[in-house]
Amino acid sequence: MITVRGEAAMQEERAGVLSVSAVMRNSVRNPQGEDLGKIEDLAIDLDAGRIAYAVISFGGFLGLGEKHFAIPWEALRIDPHEHAVILDIPKERFKNAPGFERGARPATTDREWLRGVYAYYGFTPYWEHPPER
Repeated sequence: MITVRGEAAMQEERAGVLSVSAVMRNSVRNPQGEDLGKIEDLAIDLDAGRIAYAVISFGGFLGLGEKHFAIPWEALRIDPHEHAVILDIPKERFKNAPGFERGARPATTDREWLRGVYAYYGFTPYWEHPPER
């Protein structure tokens, strides 16, 4: 669960902005309340100026056997009332998603790999959308 503390964080939340520190290392769950892991990292596309994906860790014990998943940012929803990150996917489908081991993240510049990630979660890659104004 996301724990947002302090007046500054509350003002950001009301303004539709959330700091990265309020998101990092927080639990991710599906709408059924099943635990899907924790947000470990965010990958930023510097050319597009946007979050390419979030890295979620799942399973393992003390980091051993842990699997990491790249999740399109659009697939995640921050629930400000529950202070939770929600990923609308059944736990079994999530556990079988393409992932990678700690320290073996594919290159963010590999668009074919990232296109496959977006397709698995049912999203069109952000670089294929016209820019919003």
